Amino acid sequence: MMKKALFAVAFSAFAGAALAAPVSYSVDPTHTVAQYEVRHLGFSVQTGVFTKTAGNVVLDTEAKKGAVDITIDTNSLQTYLAARDTHLKSKDFFNVAQFPTITFKSTDLKFAGDKLAAVNGNLTILGVTKPVTLTVTNFGGGKNPMSGQETYGANAETTIKRSDFGMKTFLPAIADDVTLKVTIEAVKAQ
Repeated sequence: MMKKALFAVAFSAFAGAALAAPVSYSVDPTHTVAQYEVRHLGFSVQTGVFTKTAGNVVLDTEAKKGAVDITIDTNSLQTYLAARDTHLKSKDFFNVAQFPTITFKSTDLKFAGDKLAAVNGNLTILGVTKPVTLTVTNFGGGKNPMSGQETYGANAETTIKRSDFGMKTFLPAIADDVTLKVTIEAVKAQ
């Protein structure tokens, strides 16, 4: 009888570990932001921030797998100069009327030990989809000390050529190479 009980305990512990499932997280829009950096006339690096994001993250840290699906509202772009914001939202650049979102959908996640190191996926801007790799510069998770909810966060970046997505206005005065940066926090879905 004792052997059966020990076997049952051992089997259920093994089965629970073997069946560890991926966990879904919802993007926290108050702590998630996307931004870009681009050289202007060779003089400075200008930035723009997209303040409205949505999406989901799925993580299975034991299996080192997951998925990221992010949508950025292009109309939320802010450069802190109203005239420039209006121009950047026009057909010359982000064409917000026709393309209200930028999306990123992962194809796979790369881990270095327990840390997420890179996310490969497809980035869609102006209706054009291209593969990109986001390099993760910061990654962490645990219980949020303020809300008590399980939360993961990361910072990631990549460099693209805006002309690859059809954005060619003022090339090369405004550089073709654009650095994209994402700061994300996601909370365990209820």
